[in-house]
Amino acid sequence: MRIEALLFGTGFVLYSFLAAIYWYFSRDEVGTIALALTGGMAFLISFYAYYTSKRVYPRPEDRLDAEIDEADPEYGFFSPHSWWPLVIALATVLVVLGLIFAVWLIVLAVATLLFGLVGMLFEYYRGEFAH
Repeated sequence: MRIEALLFGTGFVLYSFLAAIYWYFSRDEVGTIALALTGGMAFLISFYAYYTSKRVYPRPEDRLDAEIDEADPEYGFFSPHSWWPLVIALATVLVVLGLIFAVWLIVLAVATLLFGLVGMLFEYYRGEFAH
């Protein structure tokens, strides 16, 4: 987790530096506070990751002498053939268009979203890929 702590620590330094530069050139309080809070959140995550890395067993990603086969063999299951994320993306587009043009599109979008979520949930319970 030291790599993550280093990445977020770099984000803390970057956003703090950008907040100072932004304040100097614009004198805008809202943007400066937003950048400073972003840096603060990056610091919190960096501190937590570094604090946790000192108390847990080092992962293969944290050691320089680690081999590829030492990593966890399974990171999760990702469906290579699913079309349901496309349906959910279409529903998201319909929600945005409904907010812009007509409220009745939001009703259609919610129905499409529910259809896509149910389809994604039960994808492996029926059909060719049933377990």
